[in-house]
Amino acid sequence: MKFKVVLEPSEEGGFTAYVPSLPGCVSEGDTQEQALANIQQAISLYLEPVEDDLLFDEEAQVREIDL
Repeated sequence: MKFKVVLEPSEEGGFTAYVPSLPGCVSEGDTQEQALANIQQAISLYLEPVEDDLLFDEEAQVREIDL
């Protein structure tokens, strides 16, 4: 899976990285490489299911789709 990442210099120094298609998925680093490595980890955590997300109404259907 590929995501577009926006990498911007921070006013305080270093770089901020965010993923427009994943609201709230933001990270930062002292260098561009560190910011990119950190945003990769943030994306993985963002996409990781949380136990509360797996609680459904008894009439709900759960389906998987391929992207």
